[in-house]
Amino acid sequence: MNTNKVSLKEKVGYGFGDMASSMFWKIFGMYSLFFYTDVFGITAAAAGTMFLVARVWDSVFDLFVGIAADRTKTRWGRYRPYILWFAIPFSVMGVITFFVPDFGATGKLVYAYITYSLMMIVYSLINVPYASLLGVMSPKPQERNILSSYRMSFAFIGSFITFMLLQPLIDGYAKAFSTEGVQVAEKAVETTVSTSPIGWTLGVATIGVLCTILFFLCFKWTRERVEPVNEDEDTSVKQDLKNLFYNIPWWILVGTGLAALLFNAVRDGVAIYYFRDFVHVAYKMPLTGWDMTTIYFLIGQAANLVGVILAPALSAKYGKRRTYMIAMAGAAVLSVVFFFVPNQLSWVLILQTLISLCAGYVLPLLWSMFADIVDYQELKTDRRTSGLIFSSSSMSQKLGWALGAALTGWILFIFKYNPDLAQQSTETIFGERLMISIIPAICCLLAFIGMYFYPLTEKKVKEVTAELEKRRAEKLENQ
Repeated sequence: MNTNKVSLKEKVGYGFGDMASSMFWKIFGMYSLFFYTDVFGITAAAAGTMFLVARVWDSVFDLFVGIAADRTKTRWGRYRPYILWFAIPFSVMGVITFFVPDFGATGKLVYAYITYSLMMIVYSLINVPYASLLGVMSPKPQERNILSSYRMSFAFIGSFITFMLLQPLIDGYAKAFSTEGVQVAEKAVETTVSTSPIGWTLGVATIGVLCTILFFLCFKWTRERVEPVNEDEDTSVKQDLKNLFYNIPWWILVGTGLAALLFNAVRDGVAIYYFRDFVHVAYKMPLTGWDMTTIYFLIGQAANLVGVILAPALSAKYGKRRTYMIAMAGAAVLSVVFFFVPNQLSWVLILQTLISLCAGYVLPLLWSMFADIVDYQELKTDRRTSGLIFSSSSMSQKLGWALGAALTGWILFIFKYNPDLAQQSTETIFGERLMISIIPAICCLLAFIGMYFYPLTEKKVKEVTAELEKRRAEKLENQ
């Protein structure tokens, strides 16, 4: 094991990786349903079903990527090469996904299924190995907390950049390249982002170029240090999966993470509809062209970032488990309040700030706790399967977003959402209000309950770390 301290440059480089991933992930999570219903031209129910089918399959694929990464050996390490190999395909596939072909209804649906599924596969091939890097960059839990905080801080910065750029880019390209886009962009002043297909394709392409550059820097600036105490080349995939199956803390954390991400997915996915149909604030900020939905997202990301920055200090003082539970309880209560407050922009933005602050605490803790589970698994089985375990965290993330996106599409359909109507019905708007408040609150409650039963306390994690360090020292002495 190379015990060199992780430098500031390396921490920043590691953060760049999730900055790139998050820039695209926010497009998928917050804009893709709107893209497929109002730009691409399929129903909300069809889009929701597609999200579920594609992401459930892709979540299973994550496990295979993790298993393959654990067994990869190159001069660059096990996990870093994937970042290099798939940096360009990641961005190219994103552009293809947000292209609108001149097909009939059936052809469009087939195209959507194929391209969206391929995009999620490429996302797995770069993001699962990237996430696994956290388990091999340092053996120290506190340093991994800091790395995880850098990761999530840069992820939110990436999201912030996406929200700042995407809507103006789409509107700008629509106006520059399409007569229809000009008309749509002008209409969007009173509603939301342009529905011009060429605007969406070129807007996503611009974001994609930035993502590729960030991935290259992540690969160049990071290093892998931690090697397994014991490495049995003959250990089967079946045995690794069996070991994981009996890892109780892993099961609890996957379920808890699934609930937390479902909370984010439903809130974010419906926001663009909620603002257009219920809040009714016709405003675009001078110079930037941001509408109120974009400003709402930006405020949320800024509050998320504050939560991420504060998370290491709070978790060091109170413990990861307790900090997680407090944050989820706070988000649940505030989400319920969101449903009952008056329809006033000031209330909406204040609650968005507070809820997003609570959510910001959670994500870096999740990734750091998965790194603790890697250590726990190694102590119990003498196998360090970072890729497999971190792929499971990616799996829970994708399942959460898949179920969240599917639920959003299905509930919109149940409440009779019609993209052709200038004003949605009272029934539809009620459904949108539920999805931005009560349903996320239920998800927070489930995450709180799951974390209550999580057994890896701060004391237990320290014991695991000390025992592994002892074994590594003994291994070095015997070499």
